[in-house]
Amino acid sequence: MNLLQHTPPLPSLASAWPGVSQAKGLEDHAEQRVLIVDNTVDPSILKDQLKGVERIELHFPKFTDGRAYSQAVMLRRRCGFLGDIRATGEVLIDQIVQMQRTGFTSAVLRDDQNVQHAQKLLTQYAGFYQGDALESAPLFSRH
Repeated sequence: MNLLQHTPPLPSLASAWPGVSQAKGLEDHAEQRVLIVDNTVDPSILKDQLKGVERIELHFPKFTDGRAYSQAVMLRRRCGFLGDIRATGEVLIDQIVQMQRTGFTSAVLRDDQNVQHAQKLLTQYAGFYQGDALESAPLFSRH
């Protein structure tokens, strides 16, 4: 998982869906096609529109609001999105392992969070018994 301390603001463009905006950003000198999705949006409306999208940003407005977790799982499992899913907003290191298990591949940590500690948490466990967004089968049924 790629942990970022901060990200440059991305200009929003008009979108056909309420709560979804397109943004173009420069990261590593390459243009990316990015969707910024509000946590009230059902990701299934995007399923047929994801071709060419490189990153989807899902927002956590509060630490206690977990709707973006469900959105990430839906984007991976139901929509088949293989690109970067980035967590933004109130992202704490306590959430990082769960974010990774639900399909997030990058996160913008809140300014007061320690990136090195978050990286350590991501390597703390070699595997999990339960299935998740990346490996749906539980450990006992994997070959």
